[in-house]
Parts: sequence; C-alpha cells; structure tokens
Amino acid sequence: VADADGRRIPFAALYREQKAIVVFVRNFLCYTCKEYVEDLAKVPRSYLQEANVRLIVIGQSSYHHIKPFCNLTGYTHEMYVDPQREIYKTLGMKRGEGNNLPVQSPHVKSSVLLGSIRSIWRAMTGPAFDFQGDPAQQGGTLILGPGNEVHFLHLDKSRLDHVPINTVLQLAGVKTVNFTNKPQIIDI
Repeated sequence: VADADGRRIPFAALYREQKAIVVFVRNFLCYTCKEYVEDLAKVPRSYLQEANVRLIVIGQSSYHHIKPFCNLTGYTHEMYVDPQREIYKTLGMKRGEGNNLPVQSPHVKSSVLLGSIRSIWRAMTGPAFDFQGDPAQQGGTLILGPGNEVHFLHLDKSRLDHVPINTVLQLAGVKTVNFTNKPQIIDI
C-alpha cells in the first residue's frame, strides 16, 4: 500500500504489532464510500487508543487522492491506497454488483440518484477527471492482527453492503459510537 505521500508500506506492517480494523472502499468518488467514511471519521481516537486498535481505510486510486478525500470526509485516521488492487484481488473482493436482495447500509444517507449526481459532479469538478479507482470494484472490512490473526472478514456484495460500523467496533473491542444526530436521553 502507499500513504498520502506515496511511500510504499507492506500491507502486513499495518497489523503486525497491533489489532487493526481495515476498511477497503470501492473508490474515492463513490458516494456510499464517502458517507461511510464520514461516519468512520466520527470514531474518537481515544476509543481506538483505549482498545489498542488502529482504524485504517484503504482505497484503490492514486495516493494523490488521499488528502483531498480526507479533507472532504473529515477522516483523520490512517488511510492508504492499493492502486493496482493487488490486496483486493488476493482477498477475493469482487467486481460488479451482486444480484442478491437489496441491502441498505445504515451509514448511507443519500438516495441512489442524488448520491450518483454528487459523485459525477465531484468527478467533473475535480483536478483530474477520473474515477479515483475502478468503479466496479467492491470493498470489504477486516479485523486483523496482531500478527497473522484474522478476527473478522466481510467482503461487500454491493455498494450498500457495508458492515455497520458499531458491529465492527464491538467485534474489535472498541466502544461504540452514536451515529444519529438525535440527542441522547439518559435516565438517571
């Protein structure tokens, strides 16, 4: 993988010493990925530190797109890219949409039409008109490490087949987050 400055890092180094939640996104123009990463950005660094877990997003575009995508989503945790999709292929992440029952990610707020229009607009107004990754590539979520231990693996079947973030946090031993904008009522 490569970081935002183009430095190459072995994938295994990301989880060798510490447990890591690794989220592979479809591409940086995908509205569902953008909205999912916006919610990942709400996971407090302190929650991750308390559980000794890293939160990592991996895209499949050029490393030049990392900083603009982080600025767009407010994501401040680790982000890398796999431009040749080598890890995507090794893990068996599929290309194309599945023919299964429709699933709805709780983290995607936009309709297909509105989300698609926003994605196209971002592509047209960006510095280089490109898809910032293969638009047919699906992503997935893993919990790995330390070492070669695989705690959880989910390969997305479609653009809306994200694992709910709180499910992943619980499985990794991290406190969950309130993603709604509704005020919480606490009984005392």
